[in-house]
Amino acid sequence: MATVEECQTALEQFAANLAANPKSVRKLTGFERTLACDITDLGTTFHGRFEGGKLVDITEGDEPDAQIRMIVSSDNLVKLVAGDLDFMKAFTGGQVKLKANMMDMMKLRGVL
Repeated sequence: MATVEECQTALEQFAANLAANPKSVRKLTGFERTLACDITDLGTTFHGRFEGGKLVDITEGDEPDAQIRMIVSSDNLVKLVAGDLDFMKAFTGGQVKLKANMMDMMKLRGVL
């Protein structure tokens, strides 16, 4: 099981990866949404927001009104960000759950 610190580092790395990919930044430009990430095995949540094509302000704590909610175990989060777990396979296999409206899901599919 990964630690809370490792999960925060993974989310910050995910944000850095998005910001470093011009294609992702273009796709997310104008996509202004709040994100919460529930880490199931640690009983903790992180939140941040998509703004200006980037994921910013990642902090520990819940955002009850988040427009997008990702539910994942600590190990799977770390594996996703490291590229050791394919998002679509994890999503269809139930290892990662994403709660968002359909349009947001379509937008995110292109960058996850």
